[in-house]
Amino acid sequence: MHGSVSLWMFAAVCLLLMFGYPVAFTLAGTALVFATVGTILGAFDPDFLAALPGRLFGTVSNVTLIAVPLFVLMGVVLEKSRVAEELLDSMAALLGRLRGGLAISVVLVGALLAASTGIVGATVVTMGLLSLPSMLRAGYGTGIATGTICATGTLGQIIPPSIALVLLGDILSSAYQQAQLELGVFNPKTVSVGDLFVGAIVPGLILVALYCLYLFTIALLRPNAVPPVKTHSMSWAKLLDGLLPPLLLITIVLGSILAGAATPTEAAGVGATGALILAAL
Repeated sequence: MHGSVSLWMFAAVCLLLMFGYPVAFTLAGTALVFATVGTILGAFDPDFLAALPGRLFGTVSNVTLIAVPLFVLMGVVLEKSRVAEELLDSMAALLGRLRGGLAISVVLVGALLAASTGIVGATVVTMGLLSLPSMLRAGYGTGIATGTICATGTLGQIIPPSIALVLLGDILSSAYQQAQLELGVFNPKTVSVGDLFVGAIVPGLILVALYCLYLFTIALLRPNAVPPVKTHSMSWAKLLDGLLPPLLLITIVLGSILAGAATPTEAAGVGATGALILAAL
C-alpha cells in the first residue's frame, strides 16, 4: 500500500512539473494533498504532522545543507555578472575555427559552469541563452546544438561541487551510520560530502571527455553538421582575463575541499565571496 502511494506521488510530481508548475509549490502541494486525502480515507495518521516543526528546524539548522544556498549564490552571481559569457567567448575564440570547435567549447564551458553552480537548471538556461543562437547561426543542426547543451547541463549533477551530492551526502551519512549500528558496529564511520566529491571527479571528467570525443567523431564523419565558426581574434591577455578568474575560483573551492582544508560549507562560503569579488571587478 505504502509503495503504491509513493509511486502515485512520484507520478503526480512529474505530471505537475511537466505542466510547468514551480518545483517548490509542486513538491509541497503534492505532499499536502496526499496527506489530506490519506487522512480522509484513514490511511494516514495526522499526528505525524506534529513532528513537522522539529523536522523543519533540523533541516534549517543543518550545517551541511547551508552549502546549498551558498553554491546557488555563487552560480547565480557568475551568471548575472557575465563571467560565464566572457568564458564562452574566450573558449570560442580558441576552438571556434575548428570543425565542432564551438560545440566542444560549449561542453568545456558547461563543465566549468557545473563546477561553479552545481545546479542543472542554471547551466542549461545559461548555455542555451548564450550558445544556442551562435550555434544555429553557424549552421549547426538543431539536434546537435540542443543535444550538446542539454547533455552538458547534466554535468552539474556529478561534477563537484554538486548540490545533488551535498543533499545525498547528508542523507547517506545518517543512513550509513544507522546501518552500522544495526550491524553491531558501535563506532560507526561516516560518509562525508567531501568523500562524495572525491569519488565524483573522475566520472565527471570521463563524461566531459566522452562528450568531446563524440563531437570530434561527428566532425570527422559528418563535417557539414558541425561547421567551423568565424570568430573575432582575441589577444592572449583578453583570453587569460576571461579564463583565469573562474578557473582560479573553482580551483580554490574544490582544492580546499579535496585537501581537507575546508568543509563543503566553508568552501561554499569562500566560493560565494569570490564570485561577488569577481562580479565587483
